[in-house]
Amino acid sequence: MTIYDELVARGLIAQVTDEDEIKDLINNGKATFYIGFDPTADSLHVGHFMALCLMKRLQMAGNKPIALIGGGTGMIGDPSGRSDLRQMLTKEDIQHNCDCFKEQMSKFIDFSEGKALMVNNADWLMDLNYIELLREVGVHFTVNRMLTAECYKQRMEKGLSFLEFNYMIMQAYDFYRLYQDYGCNLEFGGDDQWSNMLAGTELIRRKLGKNACAMTINLLLNSEGKKMGKTAKGAVWLDANKTTPFEFFQYWRNVDDADTIKCLKMLTFLPLDEIEKMESWEGSELNKAKEILAFELTKMIHGEDEANKAMESAKSLFAGGAGVAPVDMPTFTITDDIVTDGEVGLLNLLTACGLTSSNGDARRAIVNDGAISIDGEKVTDPKYAVKVSDIPDEGIVIKKGKKHFRKILK
Repeated sequence: MTIYDELVARGLIAQVTDEDEIKDLINNGKATFYIGFDPTADSLHVGHFMALCLMKRLQMAGNKPIALIGGGTGMIGDPSGRSDLRQMLTKEDIQHNCDCFKEQMSKFIDFSEGKALMVNNADWLMDLNYIELLREVGVHFTVNRMLTAECYKQRMEKGLSFLEFNYMIMQAYDFYRLYQDYGCNLEFGGDDQWSNMLAGTELIRRKLGKNACAMTINLLLNSEGKKMGKTAKGAVWLDANKTTPFEFFQYWRNVDDADTIKCLKMLTFLPLDEIEKMESWEGSELNKAKEILAFELTKMIHGEDEANKAMESAKSLFAGGAGVAPVDMPTFTITDDIVTDGEVGLLNLLTACGLTSSNGDARRAIVNDGAISIDGEKVTDPKYAVKVSDIPDEGIVIKKGKKHFRKILK
């Protein structure tokens, strides 16, 4: 199976231009491709993880990745998938986020000996002369065509700022500069980026001639990645200080049944025939597949030791887990402001540690849902209080439902 055929079999490819040329480039290790990452936070999250996995696959097949950090486009903000204007970041915030991205990517992609490049589009976008840009790039775009792009159409009702309207031109110019400066011949991106990627391809061909080798491939990195990347409480980060290895493991251990095989194919490097054998698994076997998924991905991001610790912790908890308080479980240390006469009311404790959003939410979890247990013992009394002096040095484990845990320390 060729690498291109494997991408198809793993469900990664959605749309392509010039498929025959793309197959030739990818299968023969001749692709110099880029994926853009706008530094809107100080850590990558699991939505980006899909892109990193793709970069790793193609690098292993002899192709050369370019990780484009959007230090320039981050000053504007991509309107794709947004119903409102993104938060404006300072130059200092953007530079800090770029530095964090570089550190995380370097643990995953091999940048040694020119095997991959990391480039910041601030190097060319921040010094652009606006008049020159309009003459050099703007002349190749029509407003009518731009307004047909899905990323713009979905914003027209609430209003699309002129700032964001420039984003497509900036991304197209990125591809043009990467083609000119680094020989980049492919752009990869999520399905919400299709219009922007086509714009870059067309710009190269119009400025450099129809024979210019610029092609885009569209992966299911947006719809799948954003669904994977978000939880009710925010993003699942690759930074262990923001999402612990245990939390990361648990996130993948608890994916929907219908998404398990899809995630194994898209994100792990397990052989396809091995994954296909799991397609018929049900019940406890399907839970085993989720465990394999969680272990493989945690190992890739945090290392095998952390993956093993997370698996052992999870097994202990799901087996009953009374008194088990793994080191990497999310922790909360009781503070004096919630202690009264040496005790902490369970409602206050659940809210303070983040397992519930309010005391009312905590009461419903205890009384209506029967979802709260402490060291394996279910608690049904909303007036229950934890005596601080009774908490052992290793802490206690509060469990909400089957998926959410906190280690409580005094």
